[in-house]
Amino acid sequence: MQMKHKPKLGQNFLVDDTARHAIADALGDVSKRTVIEIGPGHGAITEILAGRANRLIALELDRSLAAELSFRFRDQPQVRIIESDVLKTDLRALVPDGETVDVIGNLPYYITSDILLRLFSAGAAGLVSRSVLMMQREVAERVAAAPGVRDYGLLSATAQMNAEVEELFTLPPSAFSPPPEVYSTVVRLHFAPRFEELAVDSAGFDAFLKQSFAQKRKTLNNNLRAAGYSIEALAAAWPASMPQQARAEALALELMAELYRSLKGTAGK
Repeated sequence: MQMKHKPKLGQNFLVDDTARHAIADALGDVSKRTVIEIGPGHGAITEILAGRANRLIALELDRSLAAELSFRFRDQPQVRIIESDVLKTDLRALVPDGETVDVIGNLPYYITSDILLRLFSAGAAGLVSRSVLMMQREVAERVAAAPGVRDYGLLSATAQMNAEVEELFTLPPSAFSPPPEVYSTVVRLHFAPRFEELAVDSAGFDAFLKQSFAQKRKTLNNNLRAAGYSIEALAAAWPASMPQQARAEALALELMAELYRSLKGTAGK
């Protein structure tokens, strides 16, 4: 069966010419950069970046697509096609010493969050500078949501602790073949971890955020009590400017960090 007619692995291939150029353009000047492309498919964006990037590394999980791309770009030494699962790929091994890379890709909806977490980790390690990612519109809205709006949650907080998020544009199903059942939004991330700025350790604060957002309908106080914090510890650490009945999704990261630091300060007291 031909891949062009039936996608495997949940793939919907970008076929809109204006859209593929807009996505490549969103990455900016990559003439001196190494770019990693996630899920190149039939190479709609790969073809553009091959002529722009200093080096282009495309990670394609599907064997037949990887073979197709390897043949297509066989005479372009700056392009490297790797048959690989991005979630199992050691990104550090692909980044030249002393450099950072840029990442671009159309993320499969069912592993979007997992890929984002991998990229946040790579950004915190100083491996990735910026990325342009296409994802399901609803997920993009969650990534970019501000505190206090319905879509704000753990994914929003995690993303915004690790990067500056820009929603660029949204594409209709007709931009893809076969057309998906959802709209897709292109997001640009400038990796800029805030852990040092907010004086929190990344592993501890990530765990604290997961506890804080554990049950969306519960108040922050109740979520943290369920996570094992005592009434006394919470009362002692609770910032004066934070409402007692506040939910995590209503609070700015600065205030969450203040509570986390205070709780660490009261530990063992």
